[in-house]
Amino acid sequence: MAEPTYLTAEDHTRVSSAVSLAEEQSAGEIVTILAERSDGYTDVALAWAGFATLAALVALTFGPDFYLRLYDQLTGGWTQEWTPQNVFLVAAIVATLKFAGVVLIQLWQPLKFFLIPPPIKTTRVHDRAIRAFKIGAERRTHGRTGILIYLSMREHRAEIVADQAIAEKVEPGVWGDAMDAMLAELKQGRTADGMIAAVAKVGEILSEHFPRDADDVNELPDRLIEV
Repeated sequence: MAEPTYLTAEDHTRVSSAVSLAEEQSAGEIVTILAERSDGYTDVALAWAGFATLAALVALTFGPDFYLRLYDQLTGGWTQEWTPQNVFLVAAIVATLKFAGVVLIQLWQPLKFFLIPPPIKTTRVHDRAIRAFKIGAERRTHGRTGILIYLSMREHRAEIVADQAIAEKVEPGVWGDAMDAMLAELKQGRTADGMIAAVAKVGEILSEHFPRDADDVNELPDRLIEV
């Protein structure tokens, strides 16, 4: 299944330019990442399939006649004496079909992500952002002034993760303005503009707390990373 395209080449250039502009005013190093999703959520899909299977078996327990009559019709319509072996066979068939069916329908991504509980989405986006930050920005600047703006499209979640020096000076709640600016654009379907708005707000905060030195050098790439 082809992955959706969220940004054009021009959008990438615009976001990268916004990062360069923001960094001209501060010693901070801004890293931007746009992810199509932050996890495959296979365990959640299997959990739903398991739940549906269990529900089907419970239904079979409390209302076996429907399933047994259906089995009779599918096997020729002859009434037979049901043995424990026959009953367990029907239960196995029902469980297998339910499990496979629920797994298959979740291949349709909108349904799959609709079924994922919001707290699980939030936790996994946060974890993925932290991992990306550790790889791409943490301790990779001289003054520990790296900061990551991470946007995960399928989950409709975003994270801002700052390196030690920034975290010591800026309270986490301060980044709320940047998040609000980004979300306002995202709700209108303007993904690149959302990233640019967040970059601009982050740049303003960094310039206040970490003004650019005359000999400051660019330590991290300005380009937007799309994964």
